[in-house]
Amino acid sequence: MLYDLVSCPHRVAMDLFANPSERDAPNPFIQLLWEKGSLFENQVIEGLEVPFTDLSLEAGDEKERLTLEAMQRGDFLIYSGRIQAAGLLGDPDLLRREGDGYLAGDIKSGSGEEGPEDHSRPKKHYAVQLALYTDILERKGLSAGRRAFVWDINGEEVVYDFEELQGKRNPRTLWQDYQACLGEAKSIVDQASKTLAAYSSVCKLCHWYTACTSRLVNADDLTLIPQLGRTNRDTLMNRFPTILSLAESDPANFVVGKKTAFPGIGPATLEKFHARAQLITAGDQAKPYLREPITLPGAELELFFDIEVDPMRDVCYLHGFIERHHRNNETERFVAFFADEPTAEAERQAFEEAWCYLRERQSCVMYYYSKYERTIYRKLREKYPDVCTEEELEALFDPQRSVDLYYDVVLKATEWPTRDFSIKTLASYLGFAWRDPHPSGAASIEWFHRWVETGDATIRQRILDYNEDDCRATRVLRDGIDGLALKPR
Repeated sequence: MLYDLVSCPHRVAMDLFANPSERDAPNPFIQLLWEKGSLFENQVIEGLEVPFTDLSLEAGDEKERLTLEAMQRGDFLIYSGRIQAAGLLGDPDLLRREGDGYLAGDIKSGSGEEGPEDHSRPKKHYAVQLALYTDILERKGLSAGRRAFVWDINGEEVVYDFEELQGKRNPRTLWQDYQACLGEAKSIVDQASKTLAAYSSVCKLCHWYTACTSRLVNADDLTLIPQLGRTNRDTLMNRFPTILSLAESDPANFVVGKKTAFPGIGPATLEKFHARAQLITAGDQAKPYLREPITLPGAELELFFDIEVDPMRDVCYLHGFIERHHRNNETERFVAFFADEPTAEAERQAFEEAWCYLRERQSCVMYYYSKYERTIYRKLREKYPDVCTEEELEALFDPQRSVDLYYDVVLKATEWPTRDFSIKTLASYLGFAWRDPHPSGAASIEWFHRWVETGDATIRQRILDYNEDDCRATRVLRDGIDGLALKPR
């Protein structure tokens, strides 16, 4: 419950109180995550070289009784226990004795931290789980301190210190975050507070996606404005309960000096949301536009680039390119470099082949959508330094010849009458259609997993078709941006 609450408090309420018939079928990618998580946990446990107490075959009250007995005996390591105190219930993967008490731990099939390596930090959705276990241990007088640990996919033990300040910009502890989440969860359970759905990027994988989206549309909810989000919605909604009410307002009436009447929302941000609200409510008259002039580089050869990555295996398995000559769509050709196995050798070979392809086309202009491709290529260069140098890689992504359409163009200079700015949404708005009925990066990961398991050539082709369509959608968006008019001032 706490894990889900970090992403969406309304999901917690829906799980507790909504009509189960409104749930969507489980997303195949989410099911894959569950399967991979269970498989990884089993592999970790099978590889343990220290004795441990295994309670994985027990359940319910009996599991809880045996867990308490194991801790009272002082067993060093307890796997798959169950602990409970004061209305709190937890199922920690691990309980490890330290001194006279125990620390809780979880086995995660992802990284134990998030963010760049030089500024990595604990994951909040992991932290609240681990803090719950620690809280229960404290209440039972069995805690070894306000710390916990994660054994992650990289084979590392990541320590979570709940009393350590998170940084200058966030001078709070993880324990304070946990206490806030716990209080919110209790309020939802007791129905003492009401939650509201909010549209965000995490929604599409949720089993309440259809039900929540339908209600948001019917309510004309502010979170259907791109990038507005739950927090700003809650700040604005007393004055602007709908997108239409915001669109019909005059932002100048709410600006005082360099601030607005809405905490945390400056004049420029309020004006941006107001402009987007007007665009969304314009109906058939709505047309995307440029906020400022933009000039895209030209070249005889253009490449439209997209990669596919399996984050669970930490492997980049596909590099796809649409190449076009002289802005003539009839010259388009799809070129792909596929790693047929989830191994370092196959990943390196696909990367090297893609790099040789790019090196032979140095005079081209390359387009991609978001910083992801550049980030992954930097990571690949670090893993396989013999393929290319750092200087060569940075030259490839020089803005003079390589354009991130999302950050450098869409966000910087355009507005669209859509609820988000994903490549799927914008290319679809421009009339492009993916061949696959369920196109998404998450789906592609699930397909790759089934391809590795079965070797089914039709699945491999499905992945290639999806990647080709993503590349072509990038071309459609690039051309669509060319056709946008500058908004009159």
